Amino acid sequence: MDENIIETGGCLCGNIKYEFKRKDVVSAGHCHCKDCQRITGSGKATIVFIRTNDLKINEDYKVFSVTGYDGTNVHRGFCPNCGSPIISFVTEQPNLRFIKAGSLDNSDWLKIESSFWSVSSCKWDPVNESLPSYPRNPN
Repeated sequence: MDENIIETGGCLCGNIKYEFKRKDVVSAGHCHCKDCQRITGSGKATIVFIRTNDLKINEDYKVFSVTGYDGTNVHRGFCPNCGSPIISFVTEQPNLRFIKAGSLDNSDWLKIESSFWSVSSCKWDPVNESLPSYPRNPN
């Protein structure tokens, strides 16, 4: 696998676009928190962790902010035209961004490494038992 591959993605209407080098991915995982369930309309959000400086994204997204279950200040970026969720970040971790894996143009290469917020996982979309799992956010 060529780790210098540039990965791209964006929203449904094409208003939001981003890119990063595959080698710069920190991790990828499934978040089962209630906020991620609501924002995706499913049992979890699959997210790609990337350092802020390694991500190129046009800043045309709209942000909705909440206090997360663990007390962090969570900001979710979505397209103001089509509503597609694209990116999340927390004030307490300014050097990290969370890209919604479903917004990637190609996600076949992605390797999910863990699940978190297993305490709120749905019975109809359970935590993958073959992955390391954390009851809340990993430390």
